[in-house]
Amino acid sequence: MDNKIITQLSRLFRARFPYVYITTWEEERAISLIKKISASEKLIRIPREVYTWTQTNGFVLNGKKVDGTNSPDKAIDFIRDCNKNAVFIMCDFHVYFGVKGRQVDYNVVRHLRDIISELKTSKFRKNVIFLASELLIPDTMQKEITILDMPLPTLDEIRSKLDKMVTQNNQIDTSDLDDEGRERLCKAALGLTLQEAENAFALAMVNDGRIDGNDLNVILSEKMQVIKKTGILEFINTDIKVADIGGLENLKNWLNKRNNSWSESAKKYCLPAPKGVLITGVPGCGKSLTAKAMSAAWQLPLLKLDFGKIFSGIVGSSEENMRKAIKTAEAVAPSILWVDEIEKSLSGMNSNGDSGTSSRIFGTFLTWMQEKTAPVFVIATANNISNLPAELLRKGRFDEIFFVDLPTFTERKEIFKLHLAKRLKDKEVASKIEINDELFETLAKMTEGFVGAEIEQIVISALYEAFFNKRPLEFSDLENTIKNVVPLSVTQKEQILALRQWANIRAVAATKKDDMAQYSTNSDETDVNNSRGGRALDV
Repeated sequence: MDNKIITQLSRLFRARFPYVYITTWEEERAISLIKKISASEKLIRIPREVYTWTQTNGFVLNGKKVDGTNSPDKAIDFIRDCNKNAVFIMCDFHVYFGVKGRQVDYNVVRHLRDIISELKTSKFRKNVIFLASELLIPDTMQKEITILDMPLPTLDEIRSKLDKMVTQNNQIDTSDLDDEGRERLCKAALGLTLQEAENAFALAMVNDGRIDGNDLNVILSEKMQVIKKTGILEFINTDIKVADIGGLENLKNWLNKRNNSWSESAKKYCLPAPKGVLITGVPGCGKSLTAKAMSAAWQLPLLKLDFGKIFSGIVGSSEENMRKAIKTAEAVAPSILWVDEIEKSLSGMNSNGDSGTSSRIFGTFLTWMQEKTAPVFVIATANNISNLPAELLRKGRFDEIFFVDLPTFTERKEIFKLHLAKRLKDKEVASKIEINDELFETLAKMTEGFVGAEIEQIVISALYEAFFNKRPLEFSDLENTIKNVVPLSVTQKEQILALRQWANIRAVAATKKDDMAQYSTNSDETDVNNSRGGRALDV
């Protein structure tokens, strides 16, 4: 258990705070913690009995019901008249504070306020704890109630739960569950409640009668359930590998070096968890693909934040949605939070049409990015950097800003190689075209200025031509398709040059320096193909 919550709660008991509100989904775990603190002379000096109240059972002490305490007023009278040092846990008492569809019960609220003096000055030490899954406090009691958040289980608690389950289920094969595998499973379960972690471990055991370090997908599936229930974040399930990305070696190397930076071994180097990366550049060159590939490479859940789902018509709910999204991302940490085309999400920030809601939400997001301690890696992608506010780009928000330019000659060869290998799996379809390095070089020379997405569509369109004519793919299919495509570097020449000018002093090139040197293949290239954006560093 996190020592911080134990210290905080112990001090509140000793200081005779009358009302403490703890938000948690883990009622049993919270009750167990309160009982542990209440029984400790070391922590609170004067131990207390622990009464637990529910509307169905009234107060219960050591398994025995206290008759006549089911109603809230009777329960409050019992607290006032109790002649013991005691802690009173009130489960789901917030329903009387005005949950959705129900008015505040002002009689109950007044009754609680009436006994505050008794709780503070009685010769018996008495504290009241409200336990609920959501925070809801009546306005008239905001000064009397102290709020605490119950932290999610620590790594030690999850390890203990897994060890206990393995011991209890000795028929389960654990021969391949080494220390490293156990650590990976427990790390993956961080962000789940103990009940959710137990469910995930149990499912992994019954799937094949064994449990080992390869059951990470089961844990991630349980995390996916947590994400789906929010309705704000989207869980992206992907099997794209880093090897499926052609080029961008600088960016891939930078990301690969930060894999497992949230692990125990990284702590020996006193390394902080990386904050995130902003990837900007020419559309269709692999920015979104990189986000998906890193999720698979790092074996972390990929959460997509859609700012459109954050905004809501109800006043104040947009801000709450942002806080909820952040809390969910941290709850399933370590995780990757992906904000695609972030400039579009922030396009209305400087307008007054929404009474400043966009600015407040953006401010909340920026503050969280700066101050976050949870291992949530943020990948933001952007096409039009001119719409990005300066506050987002300053150091401390992202660890690095990468610029993705038009593919170089070497990168185009790699992209053609990947897409042809991906689609020419049938020998009959590939029988009339010789797949070799010479073909890739020829195609790369013919597609000067083409982006990765355009190269993929060239392969697909050529295959459609062969399919329509009921024959194998021929080189002429690819050649004719290339001739009929007007690349983005032509239609958006001015925008690309402006992007490069911006990136030259503000971003690192995603392409490796050696590949950039091999970029030029024609002597009569346009200005777009002669200049490159981003600082040519090898990282």
